[in-house]
Amino acid sequence: MNQENRPTDFAEQLSLSPKSDRPLRILVAGPSLDILGGQSRQAALLCDWLGKQPGMTVSFVPHNPRLPGVLRSLQRIKYVRTVMTSLWYWALLLIRVRGCDVLHVFSASYYSYLLSAMPALLAAKLWRKKSVLNYHSGEAEDHLTNWPLTARPTMKWASTIVVQSGYLKDVFARFGLAATIIPSSVNLERFRFRQRKPLRPVFLSNRLLEPLYNVACIVRAFAVIQRSQPDARLIIAGDGIERSELEELVSSLSLRGVEFIGRVDYARMPAVYDSADIYLNSPNLDNFPNSIMESFAAGLPVVTTNAGGIPYLISHGETGLLGGVGDHQAMAENALRLLGDAGLADRISIQALKECDKYSADVERLSWIEIYQKLVKVGPSSESSQATLTTVER
Repeated sequence: MNQENRPTDFAEQLSLSPKSDRPLRILVAGPSLDILGGQSRQAALLCDWLGKQPGMTVSFVPHNPRLPGVLRSLQRIKYVRTVMTSLWYWALLLIRVRGCDVLHVFSASYYSYLLSAMPALLAAKLWRKKSVLNYHSGEAEDHLTNWPLTARPTMKWASTIVVQSGYLKDVFARFGLAATIIPSSVNLERFRFRQRKPLRPVFLSNRLLEPLYNVACIVRAFAVIQRSQPDARLIIAGDGIERSELEELVSSLSLRGVEFIGRVDYARMPAVYDSADIYLNSPNLDNFPNSIMESFAAGLPVVTTNAGGIPYLISHGETGLLGGVGDHQAMAENALRLLGDAGLADRISIQALKECDKYSADVERLSWIEIYQKLVKVGPSSESSQATLTTVER
C-alpha cells in the first residue's frame, strides 16, 4: 500500500468522532446472498464491517426476503413470487425504518429500482429518516432518460446519492443530481499476485452470461487468437440465459480449449484467477466491474472494451488495453499484442496492482461511516470528511 495515499490507522480516524449517548443505528436494504452478485456481496461486507464498529448498530432488510412459515411455498410460483416478496419487503421496511437513524439503500436500475430502492426511499421520507441511495448500475443514463417519472424525481428523496465511479458521478450530474464517489474496495488478501512469466495464452472471462456482458464478443475474439495461438485456452466462468447460445457459437467456430465452468462460489474465485494469464472483458455497458480490480490484484493483464465507466478505471497501455464496444477484432489484436510483448504485460500488471491502493477496505469503511455521521451531525467536521473523501475519489 502506498503510504501517502493510505489513511492513518482506522481506529485512530474513528476516534475523531465525538461520543454520543447511543449507537448510530444503520439499516441496510440490499439484495441478500440468495442472489449471488456484486451488490449482495457488498451489502454483506458492509453489514459485517458496521456490526464490528463501536458506537454503531446495523440491521439488514433484504430486497428478496424469504416469506415466513407456510407462505414460503408461494415463492416457488412465478409472478406470485414477485408480488408476495415485494409486499413482504415493503412491510418490513415500514416496520424497520422507523427505528434507524440512516437507511442505506443498494440500488440497480429499471424495475429493480422501482420495486426495491424507491419504496425504501419513500419509507425513509415518511418516517423522516436520513437515507443514502447507493446506486450501482452502469445503465444509469438510460434509466434516468427513459424512466422520467419514477427515476430522477424519486432519487431526490434521498438525503445523499453515492456511486462507485467518476463515470456514474458524471452521468448523475448531467441530470442535475449530485453524487459522492465511494468505490468498492478490493480484498487484496484473497488474491495471490504473480507476474506471468512466460505469459501463456490462457484467457479468463468472469461475467454473467447475459446480453449486457456480450461474452459472444470474447468467443469471437478467441477464434481470431486461436488462429495465431493454436494451443490457446479460454475459461468462461459464470452462468446465465445465453450459455446454450455461447456453447453453440463455440461449436460453430470449431474452437478448441474452451471450458464453461459455470457459477463459481466466492471462496473459489481466487483460484480461478490464478489458473489464467489474461483477463478478457467485453460488456456493452458497465460501471465499476469488480472483476477488473480482482484481475489487477491477481496479476492478470486486462483486455477489455471501453464501455461506460471502464475508461475511468483503466488507462490504455498503462493499466490495461482498451478496444471499442463489440469490436472482437480489436480485442484479439490487443490480446496478441500482450502475448508478443512480455515487457508490456509485465509493466501493465505491476501498474495495475498499484491502482489497487486506491481501493483499500479501510478507506471505504471510513468513508461510509463519515457519510452516516455527517447526515446525522454526530461525526467529524465537514473539513475532515472532505479530506477523506478526496482521497477516495482519486
